[in-house]
Amino acid sequence: MKNNIAWFDVPVTDLDRAIRFYSAVLGSPVTKEKTGSIPIGMLPTPDGKKMGCLVSGTEAKPSLNGVMIWFDVDGRLKESVTAATANGGRILGDIHAIGDYGFRAEVQDSEGNRIALYSNSNQ
Repeated sequence: MKNNIAWFDVPVTDLDRAIRFYSAVLGSPVTKEKTGSIPIGMLPTPDGKKMGCLVSGTEAKPSLNGVMIWFDVDGRLKESVTAATANGGRILGDIHAIGDYGFRAEVQDSEGNRIALYSNSNQ
């Protein structure tokens, strides 16, 4: 299946804190890199590719009211929710079924963005 999302930027206020948060929640290291002179945190996909980045110092600001990005944490949902709270996040909606589509939890990340953690199972 080809995805119609080419890339995304997640606005953050503290890049190092956000890198720690997303590395713990995704269970894979988020790497700190630079594009030109701008430091970013490259977000990994479950298969080791890049899917987006954390970026600070732009006009975009973290928000609970913007687009909600769903992160695939298949088979690690409970572990990811625990990691989110242990790394400065807050649970907005506990793990719940979403019909035939699996399970998700809504979380506020360490920077103030609303995200979803998604899994086929509630584990």
